[in-house]
Amino acid sequence: MEEASTQAMIPLIHTTELAADDGGDYAPVKSYEALKKIIWIESIKLWKIAAPIAVNNLCLFSINSVTSIFAGHIGNLELSAVAVSLSVIATFAFGFMFGMGSALETLCGQAFGAGQVHMLGVYMQRSFVILFTSCIILSPIYIFASPILKLVGQEAEIADLAGKFTLLTLPYLFSLAFTFPTQKFLQAQSKVNVLTWIGLAALVFHVLLLWLFIYVLGWGITGAAIAFDLSNWLISLSQIVYVVGWCKEGWHGLSMLAFKDLWAFVRLSLSSAVMFCLEIWYLMALTILTGHLQHAVIAIDSLSICMYFNGWEIMIFFGLNAAISVRVSNELGKGRPRAAKYLVYVTVTQCFMLGIVFLAAILIARKYIAFVFTTSKVLQEAVASLAYFLAITMLLNSVQPMISGVAVGAGWQSLVAYINVGCYYIFGLPLGYLLGYKVNWGVKGLWGGMILGIVLQTLILLFVLYKTNWNKEVLQSTERVRRWGGHDT
Repeated sequence: MEEASTQAMIPLIHTTELAADDGGDYAPVKSYEALKKIIWIESIKLWKIAAPIAVNNLCLFSINSVTSIFAGHIGNLELSAVAVSLSVIATFAFGFMFGMGSALETLCGQAFGAGQVHMLGVYMQRSFVILFTSCIILSPIYIFASPILKLVGQEAEIADLAGKFTLLTLPYLFSLAFTFPTQKFLQAQSKVNVLTWIGLAALVFHVLLLWLFIYVLGWGITGAAIAFDLSNWLISLSQIVYVVGWCKEGWHGLSMLAFKDLWAFVRLSLSSAVMFCLEIWYLMALTILTGHLQHAVIAIDSLSICMYFNGWEIMIFFGLNAAISVRVSNELGKGRPRAAKYLVYVTVTQCFMLGIVFLAAILIARKYIAFVFTTSKVLQEAVASLAYFLAITMLLNSVQPMISGVAVGAGWQSLVAYINVGCYYIFGLPLGYLLGYKVNWGVKGLWGGMILGIVLQTLILLFVLYKTNWNKEVLQSTERVRRWGGHDT
């Protein structure tokens, strides 16, 4: 009864057997042929957005990975220092900035779906202001990275070298204030192919810079840090140039509207930041806790190598995460609840199947995956022993980011943040600490306990998806666009 009454309030929906892009919502699925048609249509729409974003994400993450690879061939201590800097300090900042920028994903996607394309540039400028301010607030973490790492238990030798590298990468932090808003601006309009080309060009540029600075000029990890900064700023500036030069429909120049309703925008940004930070910092905590174990260099290096493989995989699913967020927000903005619901079911199913493929690949290649990072036999064996945990994590990563993408598209950030606190920090992290330190299972115990936290979170979010009333979500989307979409402009 509730769903029927809500349905009656949405005049935009036309229940036909036609695809959603023919102007109306899907009719309820009553035949196998209709189901196949929906799966085919939604798969094409999803992957058309997801594939370029996934390639772009892989390139961006590979900039981190290649930096660690070059550092690893300088020495194990350098690998540990760069890995700790990128996986702890940079991840802390990245998680916060990515989350703050994800509010733009919700608003731009729903505004674009509702036909308010002219507001996308204003939203982007508001995000510039908020994220640049966030960079200033986060700067002390980069400046005082060495004492912070010592405070959380890292060995002094690793912390000092990591602190030096982190300070040199402070310019990278400020590049994120422009990278994320322009990226979300383009994603909301499905203008994603340009992101792929920019990412590929930046990766090639980064490899050349690392070779020049480390091997030719002999600058060591100082050269690695400088290359890291330059490559990330190349990405930011390239995206800005494309937005200003080729996105005339959504970009109408600088506007004072960027400073209007900032507090409402900040609240949604903070909700997004908390949701993503709680997820990203969760695995960051694993690196910190591992630093307290005996033989910390080997433990951190082996875990870091596993995390890089995990990161490469999750970048693919972050592409799908962004795509489903864009698609869900667009469909809700257009008033198509069934299209949003069917899209979610199709995507989660496909991603789970893809996760099984990654799990099998890691288990088959577990003895060889460390070769690209190190020639140390001890380290290679340590990585092989952790491969089983890596494989399970990859399977979970195939579903969990999709649900987060739905949350961003629908504006559920606050709800997911509460679920993350309970599953990750009240359940998973203490359980990992207990297994790792009290039961003496070491890094395997730490990782195993935290995996169970991810399992609990995924199950709860799947239940939330199952109980979602998508007609209500359409009404809330319409209200959000009305409140923050500048109808008074």
